[in-house]
Amino acid sequence: MTSYLPPAQRIWWKMPVGREEIVWIAIALVWCLILFFMMPFWHVYGKQNLSTEAYQTTPAQFGLKVQAMIDQYTVRHETEQQIPVVAPPAGSDIYMLGRLWQWWPILELEKGQTYRLHLSSMDWQHGFSLQPVNINMQILPGYEMVLNITPDVAGEYGVVCNEYCGIGHHTMLGRIYVKE
Repeated sequence: MTSYLPPAQRIWWKMPVGREEIVWIAIALVWCLILFFMMPFWHVYGKQNLSTEAYQTTPAQFGLKVQAMIDQYTVRHETEQQIPVVAPPAGSDIYMLGRLWQWWPILELEKGQTYRLHLSSMDWQHGFSLQPVNINMQILPGYEMVLNITPDVAGEYGVVCNEYCGIGHHTMLGRIYVKE
């Protein structure tokens, strides 16, 4: 085996480092440290990161929890599919499930009240995207994702699936109403 160029006579890691290179290494190190310490700071003080909990469940168990909430707190039905609108009391656990191709049920919450929102999928991986607030989570079958939410603006919020889940993915929409 031959080479067009002879091997270097010097070992590269024993060569002295130039001043400019040391400055750039120091700048990169300082920037990495700043970013490293900003992550826990923004998790605690920034409001864009959600603290969630995850529990293992089965679609059948989660479906029973959702149905129990619907049976107890349904106030009306909407859309041509007659999706129930549920108005649970403030501070309670609320449930929403994703399945081909809908978010079920529609929730009606009170402004300024805190709720524990439980999310799970009955069939495939779905993405829970609450718009226009821009809360995004992956929802998997077999796992119950729980997050605390406190709606602070009254209005109608859309729930969109942002993980491709099949041919009807574009129709997978839900709603959350927040009343004064």
